[in-house]
Amino acid sequence: MIVADTGAMLALLDTESAAHRVLLGAFRSCRDEWVLPWAILPELDHMVPGRVGPAVAEAFRVDLAEELYTIEWGGRSDLQRALELHHTYRNLSLGLVDGVVMAVAERLEARAIATLDLRDFGAVTLNGNPEIWPRDL
Repeated sequence: MIVADTGAMLALLDTESAAHRVLLGAFRSCRDEWVLPWAILPELDHMVPGRVGPAVAEAFRVDLAEELYTIEWGGRSDLQRALELHHTYRNLSLGLVDGVVMAVAERLEARAIATLDLRDFGAVTLNGNPEIWPRDL
């Protein structure tokens, strides 16, 4: 599994992003393995229209509704693990979204997390030691 965070998905949707091509290549090579944690969806819905445009935002919403992406809805254990990570790495101020992304990656035993946030994701040690894409590609 490849667990995506908000920044990686934003770059994937934004053809002008410096990371777009490498993430698009990674996405195309293993599309069925990509998982979007529920927590990134509100952030994307808020950010995509302003950064990439309303047409891309609408197309992404349609793709979500048509189940072209796998969404991981998780549960209480993800929230508990996110809180543990937040307390363990309190100097990073991980917050709920990053914590949930990390918790989902651990629970699914992901081989990678797609993220541009190296400050937080690069500093946290997760069970299974998932790669950080695109850094580790």
